[in-house]
Amino acid sequence: MITAEQREKLRGWFAGRLPDDLFEELVEVTPDREEITVIGRIPEPRLAGGASDAERESAVRARIQEFRERTREARMEVAREAEHHFRRKVSWGVVCGTERALFTHVAAPVMTRLRQPERQVLDTLIAGGVARSRSDALAWCVRLVQRHTDDWLTELRESLEHVQRVRAQGPDSEEVGESSSDDGEDG
Repeated sequence: MITAEQREKLRGWFAGRLPDDLFEELVEVTPDREEITVIGRIPEPRLAGGASDAERESAVRARIQEFRERTREARMEVAREAEHHFRRKVSWGVVCGTERALFTHVAAPVMTRLRQPERQVLDTLIAGGVARSRSDALAWCVRLVQRHTDDWLTELRESLEHVQRVRAQGPDSEEVGESSSDDGEDG
């Protein structure tokens, strides 16, 4: 579990290390055990006042693609340094207007054991055309839970951070080892 302080230090490192002209704003830096996802805001394309939705959508997609190609070398340099420093892969994304796009991201395998009722849920999603595979169906389920329980998950993460702080205030493992060896018994 990544603490709020660790998250803030990561955000600070990227805010200080990214070239000033890369993003209009650093929107988020999201770490987990495998990767750090860095998302920044880029300017929307300027269009005529009466531009259609299709024109706007196409212009935003083109702006995102242009940004991705133009900044590839600078982002790779920062990623190499961060990967060495933090020992995690770095993934990139942008927000342009209301569009959010990830360029690269880690798809980490997760092993799980499911009983028949849970497998039947996944197989129903496959049969219904919602997912192509059990893996895809499970990812769909996780996204659904994430979307509908975001407040609960946030509260749970905050509680876990509190538990980590309390554990850190406990006795050091060295002190525990020393007190148990003072009793004179061989163990």
